[in-house]
Amino acid sequence: MTAAAMCAGCNTVTPVAYSEVTSARLLASNTADASGRVPYRYATTTDWRSYDKVILEPIVIYRGRDHQFGDMSESDKAKLSAYMRTRFQQALASRFQPVTQRGPNTLRVRLTLTGAVTNTPVLGTASRFDLAGAVYNGVQSARDGEGLLTGSVFYAAELFDAASGRLLNAFVSKQYPAPYDISASVGALSAAQAGIDKGADALVAELQ
Repeated sequence: MTAAAMCAGCNTVTPVAYSEVTSARLLASNTADASGRVPYRYATTTDWRSYDKVILEPIVIYRGRDHQFGDMSESDKAKLSAYMRTRFQQALASRFQPVTQRGPNTLRVRLTLTGAVTNTPVLGTASRFDLAGAVYNGVQSARDGEGLLTGSVFYAAELFDAASGRLLNAFVSKQYPAPYDISASVGALSAAQAGIDKGADALVAELQ
């Protein structure tokens, strides 16, 4: 039996508007996003060019009952949290001056790691070469979709004006690697880490 037939769709997890995230009551379904990467969003009209500094708060590991970590160990959650802080710090520093004090022209970014799906050992990589898996992954690649048996990461992002404390933007995101990113299929957390990479780059692109 092929890898695709054995587990088609088993890695598909849909994020929720996590009830214990501060901005949860403001989040609405994001009908403008067909990819499913940002299913919930709250946004105000903001001129991002007026901001040139950023404070990145410590990453929060979500403890709400609607978390999506499954049975992931606390050690793996901590590894993803540390990786997320490093990657978002690097990405934000390419656009903003990192600072630690609130002030004018400064964004405050809060990231909450709300869940993750690990790669399926062996089968995740095998599905890239299995015929049925190749067809499925080819279709998903064309639509910027999720590859077969691939892990992913879920998080909430909240962006505040640091001086006033006003919430400017918030969203829930599901990020995952491209279906044919072979390196992201090896290792339990590699796909979630690749998803964090994508999420960090996507946030900075949005704030240009």
